Amino acid sequence: MRGREEKRLLDLFGTLAPEQQETLIAFAEFLVSRTASDNTAAPAQPLRIERPPQETVVMAIRRLAQTYPMLDRRKLVAETSTFMAEHALKGRAAAEVIDELELVFARQHQKQLQSAE
Repeated sequence: MRGREEKRLLDLFGTLAPEQQETLIAFAEFLVSRTASDNTAAPAQPLRIERPPQETVVMAIRRLAQTYPMLDRRKLVAETSTFMAEHALKGRAAAEVIDELELVFARQHQKQLQSAE
C-alpha cells in the first residue's frame, strides 16, 4: 500500500508548478515539525525573528513556526493551509497573506497564554 501512495504523491508532485511544489514541501515540513515539537520544551515568549524583505509565503510559515516554537502546530494547520491555498491557487498577494499569517500565529499565542493562566 505504501508504495502506491508514494507513487501517487510523486505523480501529483510532478504535475505541479515549481512554486506549488515548494508550497507542498513546506506544508509537509510543517506537518513533520509539529510532531517533532511535541517532544521538546519551548520558550513561553516568541523569538525575535525579523521579517525579511521579499519574503515568500512558504518562507513566512517557516519563520513563524520558528518564531512561535511553543505553539501546537495542529491547531494552526487548517488556517495555515487555507492561506497557502489562497496564495498558491487563487493568486492572493504574498504580503497580504503573510500579514494574516502573522496575526493567526500571534492570536494562537495569546490564546495559549490565556489558557495557561
